[in-house]
Amino acid sequence: MMIGAAPGTANTPRAHITNMAALECLRDIGLDRDVEQVSSKGHCMVHTRWCHSMAGEEYARLYSWGNDLRRKGDYEMASPCQPADIPQTLLEPILIRHATHNKFQVRFDTVRTSFTKDEKTGQITATLRDKFSNLEYKINTKYLFGADGAQSQVVKQLDLPLERKPGQGLAINVLVKANLSHLVKHRKGNLHWVMQPDKEHPEFGWMGIVRTVKPWDEWMFILFPNRDCDPNIQATKEEYLERVQDFIGDDTPAEVLNVSKWFINEIVAERYSDGSYIHCLGDAVHRHPPMNGLGSNTCIQDAFNLAWKVAYVEKGIASPALLDTYNTERQPVGKSIITRANDAFRDHFHLWDAMGALPEKVEERRPIVDELASPSLQGEERRRRFRDVITQTSHEFHGLCIEMGQRYSGLGIYDADEPAPYSPSGKAADDPILHYDASTYPGCRLPHVWLNTSIPSEPLEVKLGRRQQRKLRVRGIEDSGAVLVRPDRFVAWRYPRTLADAEGCSEKLISVMKSVLGFKD
Repeated sequence: MMIGAAPGTANTPRAHITNMAALECLRDIGLDRDVEQVSSKGHCMVHTRWCHSMAGEEYARLYSWGNDLRRKGDYEMASPCQPADIPQTLLEPILIRHATHNKFQVRFDTVRTSFTKDEKTGQITATLRDKFSNLEYKINTKYLFGADGAQSQVVKQLDLPLERKPGQGLAINVLVKANLSHLVKHRKGNLHWVMQPDKEHPEFGWMGIVRTVKPWDEWMFILFPNRDCDPNIQATKEEYLERVQDFIGDDTPAEVLNVSKWFINEIVAERYSDGSYIHCLGDAVHRHPPMNGLGSNTCIQDAFNLAWKVAYVEKGIASPALLDTYNTERQPVGKSIITRANDAFRDHFHLWDAMGALPEKVEERRPIVDELASPSLQGEERRRRFRDVITQTSHEFHGLCIEMGQRYSGLGIYDADEPAPYSPSGKAADDPILHYDASTYPGCRLPHVWLNTSIPSEPLEVKLGRRQQRKLRVRGIEDSGAVLVRPDRFVAWRYPRTLADAEGCSEKLISVMKSVLGFKD
């Protein structure tokens, strides 16, 4: 059973960038075509821009999400999927429909008020309350999964320790209907940073991001208030609309559809689980800004990692000990992505400094803006700084390894046959955020490759093969070797070549399988 306190699926766009790792999870359960039908494709995500307004001067433009010709091949080699922009309002109904068609009971307007666990039997009893009728009832269950968001009550009741770093303030989402197609015809992109350091600004809207929701007539204007702004600040709908019009920069009609607030956090749970049968996932255990587009993507992969393990345990294929690897594998990923997302946000402070946006008074900001356009040596130096920090943001918009390069260790991985510890190779060794190292080393995501048969035919998309040169390089084994792949398409084990006899091969494989499935010898 799935329950949610909300009356239905998401009513505002929220998360939107869907990366290849998450799309592969959806592809695995047959939802890739459903997602493709409603998502904005790569041609709507070509650029990220920095500008004075949507209609005004453009300061800089950067290729994003695999659209840089210098990176396009990296993305195509990494996955059969392509990055997409699918707002949460469109993705959630697809997921709910799939769940109900596969016999999951779904209850909206339902709150879990508490739960208890019988220490002898392990049975969990959850008390639920229907918000419509105010009736309470109890559910007995073997498992409890807390995917209840940043205010997770499951995390609170379990008292899971949270690693918190100072937050980076308030942000305000203003959902807007406005046809801006004439402004993006020759500069298509789904993220547009708007900065007006030469002008006075309202306290609630120092600068912002104009984000595509539905090309090109629905947008999210994400406003960043002054750093010392009262988080309880209230502005009228008319004031928000006025700021939206400032950011648009011409007389295009606009309508404010919704306003909501959120906080820029840097929080990760130190552990995701309480025993083998209670697990938390998603925003409940990792909370961060949307930079790098890691939020919902990581949530989906949390669930994908946990789902096959639960299925294997319930079918008797694996030991319950396998469930403990969910925390071992996913908590380090959560910690890495909240750090990366916040580092990406901090990178923008250097950009704002170069733009002259940080001083409080407009009289102090204007000379810096003028210097940026000046033909003087000082102007040249400021422009160089500006270009350097724009280049640095490529770690946010082309961070392929932070998206695809997670590596697991622990019980669910068998690396005892490896001659040396894992070490990234090539460009990934120099920059483990930008560049993805495709490898069959145990714990890595299985590399992707397209194959053809030796006789002309339609290409096949598989995850392992022998006949193509690239696969010869990345497979990491000889022709007679083997790679053992988990249901989540991570490498559990590999062996370079076949052992001398069939009995030895059988014994080795059984030993490895017992290990990665949590059975003790």
